[in-house]
Amino acid sequence: MTGHSPAACRIIAIANQKGGVGKTTTAINLATGLAAVGRRVLVIDMDPQGNASTGFGLDRSQRTLSSYELLLGETTVAEARQETVVPNLWLIPSTVDLSGAEVELVDMEQRSFRLKQALADNCNDFDFVFIDCPPSLGLLTINALVASEGVLVPLQCEFFALEGLTQLLQTIERVRANFNPMLGITGVVLTMFDRRNRLSDQVAEDVRSCLGNLVFETVIPRNVRLSEAPSHGKPALLYDHKCLGSEAYMKLATEILRRADEAAQAA
Repeated sequence: MTGHSPAACRIIAIANQKGGVGKTTTAINLATGLAAVGRRVLVIDMDPQGNASTGFGLDRSQRTLSSYELLLGETTVAEARQETVVPNLWLIPSTVDLSGAEVELVDMEQRSFRLKQALADNCNDFDFVFIDCPPSLGLLTINALVASEGVLVPLQCEFFALEGLTQLLQTIERVRANFNPMLGITGVVLTMFDRRNRLSDQVAEDVRSCLGNLVFETVIPRNVRLSEAPSHGKPALLYDHKCLGSEAYMKLATEILRRADEAAQAA
């Protein structure tokens, strides 16, 4: 275990408006990988489906304070965060109330800045904050992008992968221009990679030729254990730390730390 912690908390939105690309799997297991090497990590579940909350084994009856109350200014990070089964890792859960938040936020002042305001001066306890976004580009995702310094994009190795990415990149540009000039792309991670499938190789090649160094070296394989773990309420790294999926997320955590260090030195 290392006690090293970066100079400041890094807030990263995990976003892609396409569903089923591995956003929540990435949020849960990347956060667990970083916690396993001694970083203090907070995951904010911003998806009304609440899959990240379920994946950490948090029963719906235990989600008393959630990201919904956080957005509405009715609670604080310190009050809403809950310990998880993973040491060094906390969660602000989501409830179904969050699906109504888009409508409620419409008439609020500074509606795109609600999450940023809630996180201001409340993240000093953490090295990393990951925001698991819903599969849409609505107000919840905009709030996450405005609050973050970086976006991590999980991209499924399938035929239409790049098509959806263009729309997300345009949204990131708009947020940067209008609300958050500091927003950058932390990286693109290729998920559900099937080594037996030539299409996976082709997509990976296309994405790398298109986006270059933005694409992480680590590739997340299609892996049964990764899919099974949430139904047991555990990250894959606890459910089966030797499976290919768990090993890939540990490598991704190492790569994130290396990039964070390089960015800090460059600054």
